[in-house]
Amino acid sequence: APFHEKPDTKFDIVIEPKMSFGTGHHETTHMMIQHILKNDFDGKSVLDMGCGTGVLAILAEMKGAKPIDAIDYDNWCYLNSLENVDRNNCKHITVCEGDANLLEGRSYDVIIANINRNILLNDMEAYVKSLNANGTLFLSGF
Repeated sequence: APFHEKPDTKFDIVIEPKMSFGTGHHETTHMMIQHILKNDFDGKSVLDMGCGTGVLAILAEMKGAKPIDAIDYDNWCYLNSLENVDRNNCKHITVCEGDANLLEGRSYDVIIANINRNILLNDMEAYVKSLNANGTLFLSGF
C-alpha cells in the first residue's frame, strides 16, 4: 500500500486495496504470488480471472508476461485494478469488468484464478477452452 515503507525487493508493487481483495497478505494470494515468482512468465499471455486489486496481473507483467487480461465482475475491483495497474506503470495489462463469458475466443499461456471455489468449479470449462496447449493453470480458492 502507498502508506507502507518501501521494501527492498526485486519486485516493488504498490497496491491501494480499497474495497478489493488481494494485497498479498491473505494466504491464498501469498501462495499464488509464490507460484508466479517460481515460474517463467517471460513473453507469455496471461489471464488473471477474478483479479481483485490486480496484484497478480501486475506481478505477472513485472515477470515479463504480455499481454495480460485482468477480469473481475465486481465494479469496485474493476476500478481498483485500473488504478493499481496505472500506479505500477503497467503497459501490457487490459482490465475488463465481467465474468468467464468474456473468455469466448480468447486464449492464454497461463491462467491465474484466486477466487471462490464455487466460481472456479462453475467456470472450469471456460478455463479449459481458453488455455493454450501446454499452458499452465494456477487455481486457488476458499
